[in-house]
Amino acid sequence: MALPVLTLQQRRKALEKAQAMRSKRKEMRLRLKKGKLSLRDVLGSKDDEVMAKMRVAYLLASLPRVGKTTARKIMEEIGIDDSRRVQGLGKRQREALLQRLGARR
Repeated sequence: MALPVLTLQQRRKALEKAQAMRSKRKEMRLRLKKGKLSLRDVLGSKDDEVMAKMRVAYLLASLPRVGKTTARKIMEEIGIDDSRRVQGLGKRQREALLQRLGARR
């Protein structure tokens, strides 16, 4: 499948959107690290495009006292694939994450 040919203006707009998404994701990760935002808030917000498109491993690693290794272990225990995004989590997976991490975060 060939990539669409974009005009210079379309490419600029796409780059601006990508930069805005990265900035919002960085801000959200800082709020998670500082405890100003909880895992329950993130998993409950279905309309936020930034949170919905974030990878679960990236989200979990943003929590206090959870790094990449711990996030990977938690995902294996629950049965979440490494490439899964927050919007793709099932109800049971969300509940399992909240049960495992939500009480203390």
